[in-house]
Amino acid sequence: MESKTEEVADALNGVDIDEDVVNPWEVSSTSPTGVDYDKLIKRFGSSKIDDDLIARFEKVTGHKAHHFLRRKIFFSHRDLYQILNAYEQGKPFYLYTGRGPSSQALHLGHMIPFIFTKWLQDVFNVPVIIQLTDDEKFYWKDFKLEDTKKLAYENAKDIIACGFNPEKTFIFTNFTYMGQCGAFYENISKISKCVTFNQIKGIFGLTDSDHIGKISFPPFQAAPALSSSFPFIFGEGAKVPCLIPCAIDQDPYFRMTRDVAPKLGFPKPALIHSVFFPALQGAMTKMSASDDNSAIFMTDTPKQIANKVNKYAFSGGQATIEEHRAKGGNCSVDVSYQYLKFFLDDDEKLEEIGKKYSSGEMLTGELKKILIGIIQPIVLEHQTLRKNTSDEILKTFTNLRSLK
Repeated sequence: MESKTEEVADALNGVDIDEDVVNPWEVSSTSPTGVDYDKLIKRFGSSKIDDDLIARFEKVTGHKAHHFLRRKIFFSHRDLYQILNAYEQGKPFYLYTGRGPSSQALHLGHMIPFIFTKWLQDVFNVPVIIQLTDDEKFYWKDFKLEDTKKLAYENAKDIIACGFNPEKTFIFTNFTYMGQCGAFYENISKISKCVTFNQIKGIFGLTDSDHIGKISFPPFQAAPALSSSFPFIFGEGAKVPCLIPCAIDQDPYFRMTRDVAPKLGFPKPALIHSVFFPALQGAMTKMSASDDNSAIFMTDTPKQIANKVNKYAFSGGQATIEEHRAKGGNCSVDVSYQYLKFFLDDDEKLEEIGKKYSSGEMLTGELKKILIGIIQPIVLEHQTLRKNTSDEILKTFTNLRSLK
C-alpha cells in the first residue's frame, strides 16, 4: 500500500489520481465543471473555508467578507485562524503574493490574487510584499533573460494599477533584489540547506534531466515568507508571520516553506487559496497568455471584449431557443455565469441571473450581454490607472524603504 508521504508527493506532483492535474506549471481537468476542489483539499491536506471561518473573519475585522470569500472563490486555507487571532490581539503580520511574468499584459485570471490581496491590505492595514519571479520564467520558458526582466517591469505596473497603497507595498523582482539585499540570499541559502534533492524532485515532480536552475528555484519563492528577508521593513532578524493569498497550484512551494520555517526559527506562513479562473472556452481548456482568444486581457478594447465573449465564451445553454426555454441553462459550465461569480459583487443580482438562466427565462445571448456590461468598465478603469502609472510611481513601490 502507498504510504501517506507518497500520496502527498503524488498530489503535489499533479499525479493523475482523480483525473485532475494540479501543480505549479500545469492545471487540467477532464470534467466540464473543472477541478474537483473538495478532492483537492483532501489530496493537499489543506482546510476548507467554511461559513464559521467567514463569520470569524467578519467579527474580527468588522468588515463584510469580500465576495471572493462569500462565494468560496478563495476556498481553502492553512492557519487562517491563527492570522485572525494575531490580528485580534494586535500582533503584526504581512501579506505576501507574487507573479511569474510570462506575458506583456495580465488577463482577468491574473488579476484575482491581486484584487483580493489589495482588499486584504485595506481591511487589515498591513504591509504587502509582491515578488516577481523573473528568474522562474527564465528557467521554465523559452525566454531570454532580458525578456523576463522586461515583462516583470510591465507586469509590475499592472499590479500597481490594482490600487495598492505605496506606503505599505514593496514590489521586487528576483534578479534585481538578489543584488540589493544580502538577507534575502542568506534566507535562500538557509532554506536550500534544509531541503534535499530528493525532496525537491518529490514535491515538484522534477527529474534528473531537469537543469539545476529548476531544482534550485523553490527556495527563491519560499524566502519572502521569512520576514527577515526584508530587514529594512521589519528589522534585522524579524520573525513576523505572513499570510499568502495565491491560487492553489502554488501550494507545493509553501508546503515546503511550512516544513522548513520552524527549523529556522520562523513561524509557518499561513495561506489562503483561490480556485482557478476558467478559460473562455471552458474549464477543460487551458487559459494561455500565448492564445489571445482564451482570455480577456487588461489591454483589450471594449469591442474586443464583446467579440471575445460573444464568440468564444463557452455556453451552458441548449442547442435551440425552444429547448433552452424548456430545459434551461447549466450555470456550472457556462463561462459567462462563472465570470460573473468573480466580477459581479451583488449577491442578489447574481442569484437572480442564475435562476433566470437555469429556468430558461434568460437566453445565453442575454447572459453574455450582462457579462460584457460588467467587464468592459472594469478593464477600462484598469487601463486608465495603468496609463497613469509612471516610471516614477513604479520606483516608489520598488525602492528599498521602510513601510508604514
